[in-house]
Amino acid sequence: MIDTHCHLTFHELENDIDAVLERSADAGVTGWITIGTDTEHNEKAAKLAGLYDNMYAAVGIHPHYAKDIAAKDIEILEQLAAGEKIVAVGETGFDFHYNLSPAQQQKQLFVKHLEIAEKLDLPVVIHSRNAFDETIGVLDEFASGIDKIVFHCFGGDVAQAKAIIDKGYYISFTGVVTFKSAEIARNVVKSVPTERIMLETDCPYMSPAPMRKQKINEPALMVHTAKLVAELKGLDFESFAQLTTKTSKDFFNLL
Repeated sequence: MIDTHCHLTFHELENDIDAVLERSADAGVTGWITIGTDTEHNEKAAKLAGLYDNMYAAVGIHPHYAKDIAAKDIEILEQLAAGEKIVAVGETGFDFHYNLSPAQQQKQLFVKHLEIAEKLDLPVVIHSRNAFDETIGVLDEFASGIDKIVFHCFGGDVAQAKAIIDKGYYISFTGVVTFKSAEIARNVVKSVPTERIMLETDCPYMSPAPMRKQKINEPALMVHTAKLVAELKGLDFESFAQLTTKTSKDFFNLL
């Protein structure tokens, strides 16, 4: 399987990366897309992708940092996005949960990402928290030339998921679906066509059950999420693993 959204350049994981990847491969998660969130981590992600087989990167600037972004950051982002083994732009979008940057600046940054993705013909990884209508509004206005869009770590409801699927987009699930309190997320899983589902850890955050006590999440633990999603979709684990891997490879244009 492929962990389609992990933060392997974050300090919790980067200093033990060889062991992290070994545990991951032993668990059956043998591909990784490490996600940039600012200029420093975009550069680290691009470098990391070049060091390992089956490691790829997406480059983006998280909406949290929109207020701090200079023109140079956008220039570097576009340069990196054109590089080898960079398979997507993002994560990008809106975060109205923490509101660490003004909404208008978040939107301006989001649109810049979409322009770069369209120019380079790359998929886009969406971060949308407490901002579903605003996110869809920007995508409707600016993303007409982008073929592939995935809502990562999806936290919406069934109606929102349907709206995403109806637009031809994809949804990625994390270990949140395994949480006891996440009945809405499990209902969303049941509602989404299996061929539109991808999996991720979003590590080092959100370890899945039954590994909640392991505070630092890592790609090896994605197997717990995969097994539950397979069960919710009424599929045996092997069949689901093969299907979601194919979906991920096709979406990100992986070899």
